[in-house]
Amino acid sequence: MKIALGPVLYFWPKRDLLNFYAEMADQPVDIVYIGETVCSKRREMRFIDWIELADALTNCGKEVVLSTLALLEAESELKTLRRLCENDRFRIEANDIAAVQMLSKAGLPFVTGPAVNIYNIRVLQQLHKSGMRRWVMPVELGASTLEQLLKQAAETDLDIETEVFSWGRLPLAYAARCFTARYRNLPKDNCSFCCIEYPQGIQTRSQEGTELFTMNGIQTLSGDIYNLENEIPDMQNLGVDILRLSPERQGMEQIIQRFHQRIEGVTESTDANRIPLLDQNCNGYWYAQPGIDRVM
Repeated sequence: MKIALGPVLYFWPKRDLLNFYAEMADQPVDIVYIGETVCSKRREMRFIDWIELADALTNCGKEVVLSTLALLEAESELKTLRRLCENDRFRIEANDIAAVQMLSKAGLPFVTGPAVNIYNIRVLQQLHKSGMRRWVMPVELGASTLEQLLKQAAETDLDIETEVFSWGRLPLAYAARCFTARYRNLPKDNCSFCCIEYPQGIQTRSQEGTELFTMNGIQTLSGDIYNLENEIPDMQNLGVDILRLSPERQGMEQIIQRFHQRIEGVTESTDANRIPLLDQNCNGYWYAQPGIDRVM
């Protein structure tokens, strides 16, 4: 079982982003997804910067995948998408059907991200026919659905890798409006790129004080961190190939090491290696319950 580091979902300054990936280069991560998946106005990193970063991570022994936007609204975004899809060196994670169509037309193998709705075997088969060689299960699906899909895939000799979002704030929804700009009382078209001031998004709470969601530009994330650390043995038994960890600004080295140890079968935990990011977690979707729930 491999560990993948998903794309950074937040808007970080270029220097901070590059420093983060320099730290990740020495971690036991097999696959690294890079690229902007949320908002095309986040231009700290240019296309050439992403390619240079991909080269550096490849030289460190990582498999690098370039991730695309999950919501496209303008011709300029399609132009950037074409440029990504036409790169002749790195595999693409398609986060919407436009990318799937471009890659399929070009005859290129690709990965589908969690924003692509794959809920049954017919969709899985059709996308595989189009060139998909790895899929990331939509975050709202759980163990029972995954078990059924993988069983059906095996019965039809579908040769495909399965990746499960296993740690991080869940990417739940995308909208044409920018929640961060609205929070600052700014129009979306003149947002001053204010989401760069919120490197961990904006926490929103219910009237009872529960951390309900995290606002991240046009994206809505979960308030709590989704954590399938304890479900790793179940995923190994199901035949899951890859665990996806979604980057946070602080503490990722500890999280990666923790998951790496769990994959290797090390389960001991003491107060000395307590990780604050594991204190407030949820895993409800895995058990076909509300995602915010924590099932012990």
